[in-house]
Amino acid sequence: MAYGYCGLMTEIVIRFKLGCTMSRTARLFQMMQALRSGPSPKTSGELAQDLGVSPRTVHRDIDSLRELGAVIDGEAGFGFTLIEDATLPPLGFTDDELEALVLGLREVQAIGDPGLSDAASAALRKLQGRLPQRQSHRLSHAVLTATRFDRPARPSIDVADLRRATWDEYAVEFAYTDAKGDNTTRRVNPLSIVYVDRASVLLSWCHLRQDFRVFRLDRMRDMEVTGDSFRPNRVPLLREALARIRAERAAKEREAEA
Repeated sequence: MAYGYCGLMTEIVIRFKLGCTMSRTARLFQMMQALRSGPSPKTSGELAQDLGVSPRTVHRDIDSLRELGAVIDGEAGFGFTLIEDATLPPLGFTDDELEALVLGLREVQAIGDPGLSDAASAALRKLQGRLPQRQSHRLSHAVLTATRFDRPARPSIDVADLRRATWDEYAVEFAYTDAKGDNTTRRVNPLSIVYVDRASVLLSWCHLRQDFRVFRLDRMRDMEVTGDSFRPNRVPLLREALARIRAERAAKEREAEA
């Protein structure tokens, strides 16, 4: 069971009084810091080098931290990963942070696709049940809210599938009807889903046009996720697309000012 910050501090002080050296106490904190930083898992050899101790000492200290409540996954030969940090205090929010969360989640309820809208409602309910009584009351009667009288057009595809394909970096294929009514079949690398005022859109790299393109979700039909992976290119492609959008917007602003 995790003790929390105060419990861990108390336990270390007790152990110190019972005979643990100050260097041991400091090393336990250093071990936690080493587990927090950098990529995981951390091998005992890497931890030993970071702390200037032997791998055997690392294993003993890992066992001690586990006894104090830290949840550390792994074992000798595979490396260690800090899953739950018992030195961190419980998660809490300031009143302004809580208002921001409520506003953001209610905005998602208003403009998100059906799956995200339901998830936002569930998240609000979870917050309601886990906050202290005063803040739970504040959530129920938040000053800020979000209302959309004109919701974005309802998507004609399963957006949850599109989100998963975007995260997993798989190309998708779909039928598309543009603003002129022309029908095409597209194969794209999905980069980001953007929820805007009147339409939710997919920012993507289009195989047909060999360029970045934006597609309205309500004009996409019969979408299928392919087995064609474009990993690990989503992030650099997205950065390039956003940079181009910003450059084009800046150029239009300069033209308007001229």
